[in-house]
Amino acid sequence: MSAPDQLLVVIDPVARRCDGESVRIARDVLCGGAAAKVCVPGTPEEFVRALARRGSRRLVVIGDDRALVRAVRALHHGGDLGGNALSLVPVGPRETVRLGVSLGAPPGAVTAARAVLGGVARRLDLLVDDRGGVVVGGVRIPEGTPSPEPVVAPEARFRPSGGGGPGAPGAGASGAGPSGPGTPGAGPSGSGTTSGWGPAAWGPSVWGPSVWGTCRSLVRTLVGPGAGRVASARGQRLRVEADGRLLADVDDPVDGVTVVARDGAAEVVVRPRAAPPRRWTARTVTVAGAGGECYRYRADAEPTGPVPTRTWTVRPGAWTLLVPARALPADGQ
Repeated sequence: MSAPDQLLVVIDPVARRCDGESVRIARDVLCGGAAAKVCVPGTPEEFVRALARRGSRRLVVIGDDRALVRAVRALHHGGDLGGNALSLVPVGPRETVRLGVSLGAPPGAVTAARAVLGGVARRLDLLVDDRGGVVVGGVRIPEGTPSPEPVVAPEARFRPSGGGGPGAPGAGASGAGPSGPGTPGAGPSGSGTTSGWGPAAWGPSVWGPSVWGTCRSLVRTLVGPGAGRVASARGQRLRVEADGRLLADVDDPVDGVTVVARDGAAEVVVRPRAAPPRRWTARTVTVAGAGGECYRYRADAEPTGPVPTRTWTVRPGAWTLLVPARALPADGQ
């Protein structure tokens, strides 16, 4: 990507509240290297409209994995996913940007922003289900242990200004806790590096456990893993087909099923309770519950369901991500 290219930089509100320092650094690098229009959408609708009206500008998302998946989903539904390459500047706690980093986006504001300006295109596969949903990372059945919780609940990701609360723990260069979108923040100081990726940026707070962390621990203690143990003990009765080939039937309970798009195919792994894992590659994978029973699954970071059946089809090279040249495999994929 050359410097004269015009950019549309979309900043996820959660990234700005979580690590405003890294967001500022990335924005300054991008605006200093190219003609950039910066947008901070206040609602999901504004996010979609910003993408639809970007014209010939290259899209840059500053945010976590949820922001990346939302952008891919919006471009796919708008029929423009296969156009210009998408760029990502991962901002957020380490566990919330694992997907983007695994795809090649550098885990640092400066490095990632420079990759936007001088990176190379990497073609990536996509899973599309029979209801129009898209999966960037993979599918896991059952939904299993929830992914690490975002800094705020998904429904609060887009929040009108003026309704802020106390800030989250700081993890930027200044080490100061960023404020909420309204009232000043009161987050304890952090000790992260400039990119927010120092060990202390994602380790235990020097102030000890937070109130919210204590509440979550209490809920986990009260609820307990009993439900998960029951489901695991009896397995799930699922019918799994890969390109019409039967991999598991309802009379052979499974501990889990995963589907990942890789190398132009859908790689499905079935883990029966009484046999070794079965691996298969296909273009289409269908999972159905026994006798129309519903099941739940996790697509990327989002729990989905219950559904009686779902079919995923791989779309090879459906979208492009700009990554540093060193992150691109020898075959260019």
